[in-house]
Amino acid sequence: MQQIEIHVKGEISEKWSEWFGGLTISHSGPDETILSGIVADQSALYGIISRLRDLGMYLCSLNTEEVTKAPSEINYFEPEKEQGSSR
Repeated sequence: MQQIEIHVKGEISEKWSEWFGGLTISHSGPDETILSGIVADQSALYGIISRLRDLGMYLCSLNTEEVTKAPSEINYFEPEKEQGSSR
C-alpha cells in the first residue's frame, strides 16, 4: 500500500472524491487540486492517473510513500473490476 499525493492543474470538486476511490480532494490555490490518500498498489495508482487523464487534467506532481499499517486499519482505493471479466 502507498500513501499518495497528486497535484493537478485545474479544479476538481470534492464531490468527485467517491469516483477517485475516497481520496481526499483539496485545493492549494484557485487553479490547483490535490488528491491524497492510500492506494492498494501500483495498479490502483495507475487507475487514478488514468481517471485524471480522462478528465483532461494536467499532472503537476506525484509523491508516494510506502505504508506499513495493517489493511484493516486503512481505507484505500482499489480499481473497480469490469463486469463480465473472468479474471
